[in-house]
Amino acid sequence: MDNSIVIDVRTPGEFMGGHVAGSINIPLSDIQLHVDEIKAMQGKEIILCCASGMRSAQATSFLKSQGIVCTNGGSWLSVNALV
Repeated sequence: MDNSIVIDVRTPGEFMGGHVAGSINIPLSDIQLHVDEIKAMQGKEIILCCASGMRSAQATSFLKSQGIVCTNGGSWLSVNALV
């Protein structure tokens, strides 16, 4: 998964409790503020994750509405098992 970027949309406190190595923490509540930054990541596979997949589903839907190609990876533990 060298050609991918994992964005964890959990809160900073949740992120600090454990996360996918090399992932970026952008909380769901802040995702709108980072659209340009995330658009600049295009060219790599963008995978979003959270605790259970609910918040990452919301973030994925929002980013797709902004023209960003991305995937809801679900739980960060599931994504962690892939990388």
